[in-house]
Amino acid sequence: MIKYVGESDYEHGSEEKTGVLLTNLGTPDYPNASALKVYLKEFLSDQRVIEIPRLLWQLILRLVILNIRPRRSAKNYKKIWTDEGSPLLVNSKKIVSAVEKNLKGEFGNTVFILGMRYGNPSLEHALKEMKKQKVRRLLVFPLYPQYCASTTASTFDKITNILQKWRWIPEIRFINNYFEEDLYIKAVSDSIKDKWNESGKPQKTVFSYHGIPLSYLMKGDPYHCYCLKTTRLVKEELGLNDEDVMTTFQSRFGSQEWLQPYTDETLKKLPDQGIKDIHILSPGFSVDCLETIEEIGEENRDYFMKAGGNSYHYINCLNDSKNHINMISAIIKKHSQGWKV
Repeated sequence: MIKYVGESDYEHGSEEKTGVLLTNLGTPDYPNASALKVYLKEFLSDQRVIEIPRLLWQLILRLVILNIRPRRSAKNYKKIWTDEGSPLLVNSKKIVSAVEKNLKGEFGNTVFILGMRYGNPSLEHALKEMKKQKVRRLLVFPLYPQYCASTTASTFDKITNILQKWRWIPEIRFINNYFEEDLYIKAVSDSIKDKWNESGKPQKTVFSYHGIPLSYLMKGDPYHCYCLKTTRLVKEELGLNDEDVMTTFQSRFGSQEWLQPYTDETLKKLPDQGIKDIHILSPGFSVDCLETIEEIGEENRDYFMKAGGNSYHYINCLNDSKNHINMISAIIKKHSQGWKV
């Protein structure tokens, strides 16, 4: 057998595999200021995330933000950190393991790997592992239900930038959304029903999605429309009326206008409008993380209760629930049709 030693370590006649790369946003390695500085520098240097002229933004980032925000963010991460590590990483690993186990019988020739857009395990590390295991057919599955340039497209950018350096790239398929997939809508709806069974139906169910600057929408990003459609489809699945639900946007950053209504400002106003019993969920997040556990589960709860609310229940993300694993598995099956798996 002739072996060519190089970037691809190609061998004539070697077994070729399919790879499923499940990706998520990322997390710092530790809940301290130094780790947050490394993580935030990578995250906030992404031009898909911050669409400001690069030179100007880098001056602001390096001279101001990275000298202030890491310490503040570290305090919040310490609140949610577990013995196993960052909830986002822990939950994402559980999903990959559960999906692999779920598909084991049908996908015996497939490699399942997790990669983070920022931080570790990095996308570059994940792709190198794919190469090492002779993956020639690659399905990339970002765990963002609603496409957004800041998340989904950024993942595509990073992966293609890495592959540009490879001699022999694999055949690639890229899943860029699943916001209206039947099984996704059912999984979100069932999570709401589970909370009803536990706490009763609320006056209103609030769907809180991660925000983006309004300018991104005006430039043509479909994210806002996809969020609104997810809310509508879940509402219809549950047989709710328009007045039973509302869509808001959280986690804004900086002084520019973002998608509205803002989650925090909305929750401060609802009690004065007679809405004092709510359930709230963040269906744009596939797993629980800082923005759901601390921001929605604690910070925004305080806003609502201090404003006069009586009952506030956060509905967990889908995480590694059976419905979520079955949904992810079904989407993988659909997008890998025709491949030897």
